[in-house]
Amino acid sequence: MAIGQTTAAGPQLSANRMTAALWLQLVVLSCLWGGSFFFAGVAVRELPPLLLVLLRVGVAALALNLFLALRGPSIRVALPYAGPFLALAILNNIVPFSLMFAGQTAIGSGLASVLNATTPVWTLILAGYVFRSEAPSWNKLLGILLGIAGVAVMIGPGLVAGLGGPVWAKFALIGTAVSYGFAAIYARRFAALAPIVVAAGQLTASTLIMVPVVVATAGFSALTTATVPVWTSVILLALLSTALAYIIYFNLIARAGASNASLVTLLIPVSALVLGSAFLGERLELFELAGMALIGLGLVAIDGRLLRRR
Repeated sequence: MAIGQTTAAGPQLSANRMTAALWLQLVVLSCLWGGSFFFAGVAVRELPPLLLVLLRVGVAALALNLFLALRGPSIRVALPYAGPFLALAILNNIVPFSLMFAGQTAIGSGLASVLNATTPVWTLILAGYVFRSEAPSWNKLLGILLGIAGVAVMIGPGLVAGLGGPVWAKFALIGTAVSYGFAAIYARRFAALAPIVVAAGQLTASTLIMVPVVVATAGFSALTTATVPVWTSVILLALLSTALAYIIYFNLIARAGASNASLVTLLIPVSALVLGSAFLGERLELFELAGMALIGLGLVAIDGRLLRRR
């Protein structure tokens, strides 16, 4: 069956609702993935992007498989999905991670965040108008556009300063967003499996793909010279921002739909700023607060309940 699953009667459109519990999961996921930009920024200084991709998915896959071996359910339930897991690994890990890490070597994190925040737009277009697996709505599109504008405002002067980066790096981050959109829709076919099994299957497939890629390209020599801060960043990137994050992400896709799950990219910059203010003593500027307000307004529009009451 294709990415946008259909039946004999035609495409199956779904209108998924976001409950308070799902919104909370989305916020937690944004915090986990918000930290990934910091961890990757530290690690990519000493490790080639492709090697970092392998370490990220490999350590996460090992942790999840060990957990499943000890606590269950058995990873054997994922074996009939071996082929689809390889496809999901390419769409959700190999392509976007490689493009993102490569792009971050040439453009600033502010511009990278804005381009990454376009993921819900691509997901909504693909799910609503290409594969017709979810019912699009005007309030969701309006909310997404408000959210992207909020991300741009929140980054402020840092975005303007980073606009002069190379075109290929910008296209790399746009490619990241588009690939995530395809992956979010494709992941709906794994709804019968527990989210932790989907995460383990995807990351295991990603590891199997990346090992020969790294052997043929980057090699492993950089591992011998990596410093303690880099190894610490790799471990946190793998365990928190990958293993745990993907369990939450696949649960959101199964319960809330692909386009709603992709909204996490709008919250990631907010989480990064709030965490920096809370734990690093960083001062929030007025334009950052204005950007957060725009994102909040966008999320209210996407949720739709307040608009329906009006």
